[in-house]
Formats: sequence, structure tokens, C-alpha cells
Amino acid sequence: MDSVKNKTASTQAVGDKKLGWSKSDTVWVLGLYGTAVGAGTLFLPINAGVGGLIPLLVMTILALPMTYFAHRGMTRFVLSSSNPGADITEVVEEHFGAGMGKVITLLYFFAIYPILLVYSVALTNTVESFMQFQLGIEPPARAVLAFVLIVALMAIVRLGEQLIVKAMSVLVFPFVAVLLMLAMYLVPYWNGSIFDHVIPTQAEGGLSTVFMAVWLILPVMVFSFNHSPVISSFAVAKQKEYGEQAEKQCSRILARSHIMMVVTVMFFVFSCVLSLSPANLAEAKAQNVSILTYLSNHFNTPMIAYAAPIVAIIAITKSFLGHYLGASEGMNGLMLKVARGRGKEVSNKTLNTITALFMLVTTWAVATINPSILGMIESLGGPIIAMLLFIMPMYAIKKVPAMRKYSGAISNVFVVIIGLISMSAIFYSLAQ
Repeated sequence: MDSVKNKTASTQAVGDKKLGWSKSDTVWVLGLYGTAVGAGTLFLPINAGVGGLIPLLVMTILALPMTYFAHRGMTRFVLSSSNPGADITEVVEEHFGAGMGKVITLLYFFAIYPILLVYSVALTNTVESFMQFQLGIEPPARAVLAFVLIVALMAIVRLGEQLIVKAMSVLVFPFVAVLLMLAMYLVPYWNGSIFDHVIPTQAEGGLSTVFMAVWLILPVMVFSFNHSPVISSFAVAKQKEYGEQAEKQCSRILARSHIMMVVTVMFFVFSCVLSLSPANLAEAKAQNVSILTYLSNHFNTPMIAYAAPIVAIIAITKSFLGHYLGASEGMNGLMLKVARGRGKEVSNKTLNTITALFMLVTTWAVATINPSILGMIESLGGPIIAMLLFIMPMYAIKKVPAMRKYSGAISNVFVVIIGLISMSAIFYSLAQ
């Protein structure tokens, strides 16, 4: 009897806060951070500060709770499956049926895959510019450069999921260091012009401008802090490690990752906004460039001119690797469902090979063509991300018996409201 009690106590201790902290947990904290804090972060200060001080303060207040509660909800959703180890596409099919499973899997794929195309273009442009203007080297033909860069990324991908997470956790150190260094470098340039725009004048639109800025900033935050593509892999990995205590440990990992994320990103955002004026930020938005590109031109300093492309390359690489996990998972799920619908089975090796070839060819082709698709992708991808990340897990809490234990929390209402506003704001921007 005592041995049974000891065994039960041992099982319950797994994932307990008193248990401590493993190296694997730290790697995932940095991996989640690395997926979220990437290329989107470099556009966040522009959207956050262009409307003046109030939208910036609202964003600061909302950043941590909206990011943490939404991603915790999706993690719980993945862990709610009766089949341990099931990824998000399998969980959707289990809870909502085969038909809805196909729809959600399709949405999941199209929320993530276009971002890979954007990152392939952005990486090629950044490296090409860096070679030409900073290093003084004539870059090779665009098709060759894009192919080399995409193959290098795919080589890391082919080495496995664990290496991707480790690569992101390693890349996160120089990225955070340079991001914070740039933020501190800008401190002497801080000015009070943002405080002259606490509430815009009637000529600028008055309170309606403030409300519009607050409304439209939410989808940008969803995009910039989003790391849902890696949540499924994260939840499955922790479930294998912690079993029934996985949800508790996942929540701890998410909390640490999100605190780190919000503190570093918001310091960077504030430093950029305080060193410029709302008029400068509006100019940067009109030019459709990242904040680092604008800063390097605005201050004309060699330090920023060299640091900006390096930060961008690291950010895009991290984001590409993290989003590849989700995109490949979604595509594998789509192909598997089509095959099963025809009464056929496909091996994981075959699925991964087809997916890798598809990703390589399409990202290389788009990077070579160099279309201007960043704004379109953010606008179209945003509502799908909000739908999957904010709305779907909350809907599951109402409909799925395994998730009803999470019902009744105020945080659920908060997540639904943020999700609906984010979706409506992006639809408004499309209409405009």
C-alpha cells in the first residue's frame, strides 16, 4: 500500500512547481520566444507609436495578458486529446469531426504558410542589400542567392524538430542582445514629442483617431507576438515528458517566455518611439519599411546601418524556422486527410519529403520573383491567426467535455473580445 501511495505521490509531483526546472524547459522558453519575436517585431514600433501616447500605453497593458492567455488556451486545446501525442490537426478532427477537421487544418496551413513566403522574400532582400551597401560585395543573381539561402534554411529543417528548437534558442541570444543594445543606443535621442500627442487635436481627428489607432493596433500585436505555429509541437513534446502534469508545466514555460517577450519587445518599442516623433513614424509607415531601416536613414549612423540588417537576418531566420514547424504540420495533415479520404495511407517519411520539396520550390520561386506581398499577407493572415489562436480554443471550452474544466474564467471572455476585435479591425483595414 505504501509503495502505491509513493508511486501516486511521485506521479502527482511531475510538473509540480516545486519540482524545479529542466534544461528542456529552458530550451522551450527560448524556442517560443524565438518564434514570436522576429520580423514582425521590427514593424511593431511604427504601428504602436503612430497614433500617439494612448495607443502605446494600451498596447503595453494588453500585451502580456492577451499573449499569455491566448497561447495557453491553444496549448490546453492540443493537450485535451484522448490520444496523447496528437497534434493540433488530429485534435480538431477528434473534437469537431472530420469535415471541420479539414476546414480548420486548411485554415491553420493558410495562416502560416504565406508568412514563410514573406520571410523568404524579406531574407533575400536583406542579405542582398547587406552585401551590396554594407559589405561592398556585388551579390549574385537573385535566383542563385535566394536558392542558397532557402537551401541553408531547409538543411536545418531536415535535421529535425529538436534541432530547429535548439537553433531558435541559440539564435535568440544574439538577437535579444542586439535588440536591447539598439534600444539602449537610442536613449540619448529620446525626446518628448510623443507627449505632445497624448490626445490628437481636432484637426488630426481628435478622440476618433485615438480609438481607431487602439482598434487597429490589436491585429498588429497578434501578428507580432504570435507563436501559435510551434504551440502544437511544444504541447506534444511536454506531454511526452510530463504526462498528466503537462498543462501545469506548459503554463509555467509560457509565462516565463511571455514575460521575457513583453519586457524586451516593449523596451525596444518605447525606445524607438521616444527617439522619433509620431510624424516620423507616420513617414516610416508610408515608406513601408521596418523601424530599423527608417532609423538607419533617419540618424545616418554606421552602427545602426550595420546592426539593422544583422538583426533583421537573425529575426527572419528564427521566424522562418518556427513557422516551418506549423506550416509543415498543416500540410502533412491536409495530405493525410486527402489520402485517407481515398482509402490510402501515406508514411510520415513520404509526407515530410513532399512537404519539404513543396516548401523549397515555392519559397525559392517567390523569393526570386520578389513580389510586394507583406501588407497583403498580414491583412489576410491576421484574421485567420486570431480565429485559430483566440476563438477556436475558447469555443472548445464550451463544446468539448475535456476542456469544460477551464470554463468560467474571466480570462476566457477577455481572449474572445480581443480575438473578435482583432478580426474586425483587419477586415476594416481591408475594406479601406
